[in-house]
Amino acid sequence: MTREVLDAPTWQARRAAHERRVDAWTQPHLERRRRGESHPVEDFLFTYYAHRPAALRRWHPGFGVVLEEGEEYADLKGYVAASGGATLSREHVASQERLLRGLHYLLTATASRHPQLGCLGMHEWAMVYRLDPSDVRHASWPLRLGPAGTDEVVEGHRIACSHFDAFRFFTDAARPRNTLSPGRDDRAAFEQPGCLHAGMDLYKHAFRLSPMVASELVADCFDLARDIRVLDMRASPYDLSTLGYPPVRVETAEGKAEYVAAQRDFAGRGAPLRQRLIDEVARLVAAAAL
Repeated sequence: MTREVLDAPTWQARRAAHERRVDAWTQPHLERRRRGESHPVEDFLFTYYAHRPAALRRWHPGFGVVLEEGEEYADLKGYVAASGGATLSREHVASQERLLRGLHYLLTATASRHPQLGCLGMHEWAMVYRLDPSDVRHASWPLRLGPAGTDEVVEGHRIACSHFDAFRFFTDAARPRNTLSPGRDDRAAFEQPGCLHAGMDLYKHAFRLSPMVASELVADCFDLARDIRVLDMRASPYDLSTLGYPPVRVETAEGKAEYVAAQRDFAGRGAPLRQRLIDEVARLVAAAAL
């Protein structure tokens, strides 16, 4: 099993670059949290996903790399002392074999499908369909078309949400309107690369693989997820124009075309990231089996 050796100046420079990149995302969130404020777009990735800002900021080189003079890493979970520094142990990778095989199955199944475009972000509309205004998740922000207008949009569109973690938040009235029935245990049978939530979830898959994969890959997936979230909320029924997010009016022909074009772009951006994750997981599975 070959190992790459990074001298101290090299890995410390990579770590510093990663921290600067992540700080631009995490610091505004942490400042809002200290003030007791929330942001429906910028805070989502920190509140929906179970990965703390400090964990996102911590840099890891990934499995198979020795950090010279990296003794500070030797005490971290999964690491062992090696060659005057530290490296992630094969035993830690082997302990994650079940996760690795499950992710490989899901990611390869998703990548094997053609992107399905044109769902028009109806999942966000279905989450407020016929809901009492006091129960709306982002109740601080008005619905662009009001409750009645929002319900009319849902009733006037075909809804085909393939992502369980979006579908599970549909209101009781909206759930029967979905043409698909994705479940918690059959994600690999439904997920497809055109889905915005499947694109955002690349970040979830990446951080679940940390520290076995390089933190730069986790950050790349976060970057994509952050951009996807912007479209997700611009195309939602909420009016976030005062926050600087002009709506994508998916109830109009022009808005539909704008949404599909953006969705196609995100599918294109997500494909190489998904493949990088697949390649990393395959490498880790092989190491676990040694």
